[in-house]
Amino acid sequence: MPRAQTIAFIVACALFMENLDGTIITMALPQIAEDFGVNPVHLSLSITAYLLGVAAFIPISGWIADHVGARDVFRAAIVVFVVSSVACGFSFDLTSLGIARFVQGIAGAMMMPVGRLVLLRNCTKAEIVQALTYVTMPAMIGPIVGPPLGGFIATYADWRWIFFLNVPIGLLGFVLVTLKIPQDPVPPPPPLDIVGFLLCAVSLSGVVMGVELASSADGSPAPGLALLGVGAVIGAIYLVHAGRREKPILQLKLLRTPTLGLSLFGGSIYRVGAGAIPLLLPLMLQVGFGKSAFAAGMLTFIGAVGAFAMKFTARAIIRAFGFRVVLIGNGVIAGALIAAYGIFRPDSYEILILAILLASGFFRSLQFTALNALAFADMRPEDLSQATSLNGTFQQVAQSLGVALGASALHMTLAARGGDQLGPADFWPAFVAIGVVTLISGLIFLRLERNAGQQVSGHGS
Repeated sequence: MPRAQTIAFIVACALFMENLDGTIITMALPQIAEDFGVNPVHLSLSITAYLLGVAAFIPISGWIADHVGARDVFRAAIVVFVVSSVACGFSFDLTSLGIARFVQGIAGAMMMPVGRLVLLRNCTKAEIVQALTYVTMPAMIGPIVGPPLGGFIATYADWRWIFFLNVPIGLLGFVLVTLKIPQDPVPPPPPLDIVGFLLCAVSLSGVVMGVELASSADGSPAPGLALLGVGAVIGAIYLVHAGRREKPILQLKLLRTPTLGLSLFGGSIYRVGAGAIPLLLPLMLQVGFGKSAFAAGMLTFIGAVGAFAMKFTARAIIRAFGFRVVLIGNGVIAGALIAAYGIFRPDSYEILILAILLASGFFRSLQFTALNALAFADMRPEDLSQATSLNGTFQQVAQSLGVALGASALHMTLAARGGDQLGPADFWPAFVAIGVVTLISGLIFLRLERNAGQQVSGHGS
């Protein structure tokens, strides 16, 4: 296996561990609540604590990678993630679990962007698309494998094994990183922008937590909206600060590069739509259609098959059509397929559901791969760490907004019919809404030049 593909596989394994962990825990919340003697609603702390850790520390990940070395930061992130997973498994109450999950979030904030940075620094531009197909797959497969695996463990074993599962994966990742990934010599980074880091951490935490609380079905949305407001105000202060500093913690001037700027803005809208699927699809199959968590997970696993099939074709498709045509056309197709989830009913033929999920998994994964490859197509090597931090920050916010959009659509449907229990017919408006959002994201790339990212795509060469 070529070196770039080997490194891509190693990074993908670590990111799969992170993505799997984020979804697998949701299936065990009732069992954890019973063990701790608390209301299951309070277990949302285990999710929000993780999101806080990720949101607060993603902006500084690029600076740390440049200061210490991307390989060593990535390896340390794997170790911290595994140790904090063990701490989650041995937690004895809600507080200890929340602290361990927060530390897990910090490790996740380093693992995602720095893992991508490790890959990009060991690839030629011609290898980027093929390498990123491996790294894209965990984001698709983790949320699909997580629910059935979590449901199986919670049903037939102790919930603590959900966290202990990360130990062998992490140990294997640590060994492979040590043996296969070289250390990257980089020039000393500029001094740390402490003020900018604190402003970004508070702003992003406010936005992510505000979205989480505002979209919750429990209680008033006022606290969430207040946090959103605080996050927005602090974010505006950061923009002023960044404009006055030569090397801010997040270098927003990189967004002037058309390939990066359009990839992040168009990609964020796409991720808002696609980010609602891990919430809506399991809910529809389990709550709306009455399937067990395991049965629903096995049904949706076909989406992972589609994502895996994409790995063999993405490079050829992007080379044949170029980034502009792929991102426009594929964005429209992906949006239409997501909207098609709305036709599912409890008595629908399973072959129809499987066919749509298979095609949707393929085209969504292709869009993720094209977006990630385009983002770094014109980046200079010295700007890669900053670009990965920006990319990770935009992704984190977009995914949070996606969950909020899906939850809000369900709440609005319930309010419109005056009900309080979800039924099979309550999901189609939400899927149509996120499908339209996803489809619109593709149209943003009409502004992309026809030969954009040509060195990476190989189109027209």
